[in-house]
Amino acid sequence: MAALIAENFRFLSLFFKSKDVMIFNGLVALGTVGSEELFSVVAFHCPCSPARNYIYGLAAIGIPALALFLIGVIWNNHTWNLVAECHKRGTKNFSAAATFLLFGSIMGRACVAPITWSVISLLRGEAYICALSEFVKPSSSDKFPAEYGAEVLAKIPCRDVPANLTKFRDEVTRRLRYESQLFGWLLIGIVAVLIFLTKCLKHCCSPLSYRQEAYWAQYRSNEDKLFRRTAEVHSRILAAKNVKQFFGFVALDKEEKELVQEFPVEGVQPSPQWNAITGVYIYRENKGFPLYSRLHKWAKGVEGNGPTPEGHELLFLAS
Repeated sequence: MAALIAENFRFLSLFFKSKDVMIFNGLVALGTVGSEELFSVVAFHCPCSPARNYIYGLAAIGIPALALFLIGVIWNNHTWNLVAECHKRGTKNFSAAATFLLFGSIMGRACVAPITWSVISLLRGEAYICALSEFVKPSSSDKFPAEYGAEVLAKIPCRDVPANLTKFRDEVTRRLRYESQLFGWLLIGIVAVLIFLTKCLKHCCSPLSYRQEAYWAQYRSNEDKLFRRTAEVHSRILAAKNVKQFFGFVALDKEEKELVQEFPVEGVQPSPQWNAITGVYIYRENKGFPLYSRLHKWAKGVEGNGPTPEGHELLFLAS
């Protein structure tokens, strides 16, 4: 049981596999901060009306966060690798816990932008004040006029209150801003603790040494860059051949002519080869030698996904 738990926890390593992930997450967070500031200045206008304040305030925090979360899921390559894996091979190669943690890793990457949005919104406080101003109990303020109720309190964010309530307006605004910022700082603290625990679990449960893991990250990055670059050249040359066959000639610039002459393309890769290198990859070893990707495994001619007498598979997710 302990071994199974340790293997499943290795899926958590998706969050901080390389410095590139940290840089990407930082850029996402900075972009979200700028977007939230622009939204607050341009688009946020509290209705200052009972019942509407609460809905509008929560929507201003929650709906953009939900949209950013969905965009993060869509932009994550692991999402489509998982879809391809389920479509082509099913989830038979993953335990229930491993599948859950795989989903968790995708969701965790997608949470960077929405959490940043929520934190900045809470630290600014406008949306929180708008949402909860009408729920402030008049009895909580000293000498609050009894004739005023929720309708007047709902107008506090717009500063549209009677002159004799100016002191109470400032007090209520200050109190709600304090609560909003407190929740914002607590959210930052909780996320920081979760990130720290995740990194600790990742390094403790990793089957690889620090140097081998760094090499694996470099290999994945280089393989991806070379694959994309080669695919772009291959597709251009293949397209040139097909256009020439149709028209009898093809208009190529000097660079493209050199590519066509230097890299002859005879055909395209069959679908089984594309399927073999597509999907979720779990780190594995064959006869003591590591296989760093699905392309690497295909190049070595290793068949199947499960453990074999000659191979040893470790539940360690590749980014």
